Amino acid sequence: MSGTTPLRFDIITIFPGFFQGPFDFGMVRQAVRKNLVSVGIHNLRDQASDRHLTVDDRPFGGGEGMVFKPEPLFQAVNSVAAQDLSFPARRIVLLSAQGRRLTQETVRELADCRQLILICGRYEGVDERVTDHLATDEISIGDYVLSGGELAACVLIECIVRMVPGVLHNRCSSLNESFSRAAATTGQGNRIQEPAILDHPQYTRPESFQGLDVPRLLLSGDHGKIRLWRRRKALEKTLRNRPDLLEYGCLSEEDKRLLETEFEG
Repeated sequence: MSGTTPLRFDIITIFPGFFQGPFDFGMVRQAVRKNLVSVGIHNLRDQASDRHLTVDDRPFGGGEGMVFKPEPLFQAVNSVAAQDLSFPARRIVLLSAQGRRLTQETVRELADCRQLILICGRYEGVDERVTDHLATDEISIGDYVLSGGELAACVLIECIVRMVPGVLHNRCSSLNESFSRAAATTGQGNRIQEPAILDHPQYTRPESFQGLDVPRLLLSGDHGKIRLWRRRKALEKTLRNRPDLLEYGCLSEEDKRLLETEFEG
């Protein structure tokens, strides 16, 4: 992001009241107060053309459930899309179980935008013409099904806001955490991206709790060994909990040696 214009979120939903509360706490609230981001909530039914405020209909070809109609969604997006040509970095995100899975890389990519319009799907989904010709992205926050995209919108905004410069007090906080990728240099001087791994274990006071002690190495003050210990523990946790992120055969020789190293305490 550049300049002082806040990153703009516009949420399109049939349940605008759902968002009374989620953005009133934590870093999103602070980011809004600092004018680093803005959040607009828009009722899709405002774009309905009949007295019943209909925004859905039965699918052609038969089947269960209802599908969002294309007209209200196209109109809703057009009504909130910034017309100013200084907003070229706009993305229209359809939150859907059929979308690509959200990753930290996608979060960083979206955080560089100037405006994000989030369409909260419901029922059996949306007319495919919305997916193909209106949305620039179709995103799922995980391999499971929600009743609608409202919760997913909250998750996505939380992830993106913490990447906005000035939101976190320590700008390194978003770099040294789970799913972050560090840049490495090969022996030939080429820059490569290391695999994403989970964060290392964290401990705080008291040093001993119900007979459970903090690893002695963390109390030693030897920051070199602590850094290596944390890297090893992060690798171990990733291999144990998320082997899909990192297979042993893909590890660097340095990381393989680190996994075989014994640490005192």
